[in-house]
Amino acid sequence: MMTLHDPEHTATPRRRAFIGVLLCNVLEWYDFVIYGLLTVYISQAFFPRHDDTAALLATLAVFGASFVMRPLGGLVLGGLGDRKGRKPGLVITAGLMGVGTFAIGILPTFEAIGLAAPILLLLARLVQGLSAGGEWGIANAFLLEASPEGRRGFSTSFLSVTVAVGSGLASAVTAILVSTLSPESMKDWGWRLPFLIGGSLGIVALWLRTSMVETPVYRRATTAVTSTAAVLRRVRRPSLTVIGFTMHWTVCYYIFLVYMPLFGQRHAGLSAAQATWSNTLSLVVIILLVPLIGRLSDRFGRRPFLMCSCLLVLVMVIPALWMIVTLRSFPLVVAVQVLCGVAIALYSGPAPAVVAELFSTPDRSRWSSVSYAIAAAVFGGFAPFIAVWLTSTLDNPLAPVGYVVVASTTSLLVVWRMPETAHRSIS
Repeated sequence: MMTLHDPEHTATPRRRAFIGVLLCNVLEWYDFVIYGLLTVYISQAFFPRHDDTAALLATLAVFGASFVMRPLGGLVLGGLGDRKGRKPGLVITAGLMGVGTFAIGILPTFEAIGLAAPILLLLARLVQGLSAGGEWGIANAFLLEASPEGRRGFSTSFLSVTVAVGSGLASAVTAILVSTLSPESMKDWGWRLPFLIGGSLGIVALWLRTSMVETPVYRRATTAVTSTAAVLRRVRRPSLTVIGFTMHWTVCYYIFLVYMPLFGQRHAGLSAAQATWSNTLSLVVIILLVPLIGRLSDRFGRRPFLMCSCLLVLVMVIPALWMIVTLRSFPLVVAVQVLCGVAIALYSGPAPAVVAELFSTPDRSRWSSVSYAIAAAVFGGFAPFIAVWLTSTLDNPLAPVGYVVVASTTSLLVVWRMPETAHRSIS
């Protein structure tokens, strides 16, 4: 923890380090989420147009495939964060995300180069997935280890805020573009602008992170030589807990914030602008509530807020989506997405601290990254694809509800059996 004997982590340098981590993470998630919000345009640019549903599914499959790289990113880049320090890992993740995002903005279309277009798109997304897989765990470890005593939940909650800010920025940029450009301009070149902006900002991300200093907790930690088998035994239980714990979090995030705009357009008659603005309002709710809930979790514990989130989703998801499909009302969609934002905020406030607190310092960056990335890859990354596939296969727009219910129920049981971590010391 911070002490007066840590001169590099007094108020001003510590604040600068926090800003560097948080601002760069905003860019990471802006770059990552913008793809999901521009799925329709990307499908038209990189896949054959004779079957719109097939092109949409292929585009969402590429979105999900990038999540397959997340566990590898956590293993490699998270391992770098544990061996060499949090700072080197964070610099590399920022560079990789910038390269992958800028590449998508300049790739030629299917009409120009044929099958090479979707292959190059997939490669760019895999680079983004590799970066995101290491980014979350390393940044979370940094924030936890650099936070003052008794404020770990509050400090790490800002990691969730940056996810929402980055996602909200992506949603706002998309809303502005679809509101100001003609459909033809969006289809031809407008969809490229957010990727070019994100890639250019990668340079800023690199500059900010090169000025960071290492956390005092990491500097004080002693890493004994341990066999791989011993490490795996040590991290097995917390890793499995994080995977089950993250199911609700990641499925709700990608269903309610990435898939919901598409759901609103297809099944509630919303325009692209209405769908993205509704999404943005939901993200504003998350941004405002998460730090408050993170701070309250420092005082009252993490588990009560986590369980409330799961229960709220289980109670409201079926009637909420049914009303959207039946009433086809824009104000109703906004109200439902705001309620979803509250549920996500209840989880996102304490969740980052829990994930990091379950691991010791020598394991924290790598294994929190890997565990979180596995859950995100298996349950969250393919959530929009699964939602569209279930809807098409069962011919029922409410089919994705079953997926959400299973995820939330599983995480509720995990949280019920999970130890309280709020008042533990970290080592």
